[in-house]
Amino acid sequence: MSTIVRLPDVNRYLDRMAPTPLVPVRLEPSGPVIWCKLEFLNPSGSTKDRIANFILSKALRRGDVQPGGIVVEASSGSTSIAMALASAQMGLHFVAVMPEGVSQERRLIIESYGGEVVFSPRAEGIRGALAGAEREAAARGGYLPHQFSNPDNPSAHRHQTAQEIMGQIPGGCVDAVVSGVGTGGTLVGLCQGFADFGCRPAAFAARPVSGKAFDSAESCSFSGRIPGVVEGLSTIYAENRPAGLVELDVADDEALETARRLIRKGFPVGPSSGLNFRAALMVAERLGPDAHIVTVFPDRMERYFSTELFRKD
Repeated sequence: MSTIVRLPDVNRYLDRMAPTPLVPVRLEPSGPVIWCKLEFLNPSGSTKDRIANFILSKALRRGDVQPGGIVVEASSGSTSIAMALASAQMGLHFVAVMPEGVSQERRLIIESYGGEVVFSPRAEGIRGALAGAEREAAARGGYLPHQFSNPDNPSAHRHQTAQEIMGQIPGGCVDAVVSGVGTGGTLVGLCQGFADFGCRPAAFAARPVSGKAFDSAESCSFSGRIPGVVEGLSTIYAENRPAGLVELDVADDEALETARRLIRKGFPVGPSSGLNFRAALMVAERLGPDAHIVTVFPDRMERYFSTELFRKD
């Protein structure tokens, strides 16, 4: 008989959070409405709270990590912040391996939750952080969530985010879903979850592109100006691409300016929200004004105050 591992309940609130809102957003008076899931309202300020809670809760129940144990993950930002918060809630010690050069705000948030930050060489980008996380976990006997390959990543969105959206969208069905891709967990999980309801929307992956060279600690392709959007790292995305997926190239200047416009409308978002919304507007041009197009506002603006998003020339 297997031993039942009961998760700590005192101070733990991640499983008691209300669904984040799905709201209609229009930037121009005559522009199309895009249905946006306000994931920046999650406790740590991003959609990554969902995968951090889901992955670590299952790991504790399975015995992959013991109470009081160490969790090590490679992430340039939001996943590390979410893992730090979830680890604090579950009595775990979190170690983030991040490329040198990420914004100071993110390091401070992780450390405020009791997490530890280990930097990998900037020139090696996120791939160097992944290799560094493997070394740290081996040296410390830590648990590696492996966000780019762990099936619990898209499962969190399939069983939580998608179900919330299906209960919130008018008419009970989505015509199109749009998201940038890092691990691919959001886009893959949403499409799987919608299919569970018999709803198979058109799927669009947003790719930020730049006409100039870039030097980024966080990206390994595309544009280096939109954190968290990378190419070629995720087996989740490679092995579970939605049928008929269309990839949309979005100029990173337009993504950043869209994020700034959303902020001025009262949505405290980061660059990836600007990317998603701009791509959703491109989809609306294809599908027409009556289509129910869903996207996600993945994280909050505070972790980007020292970045280009808020830089004034």
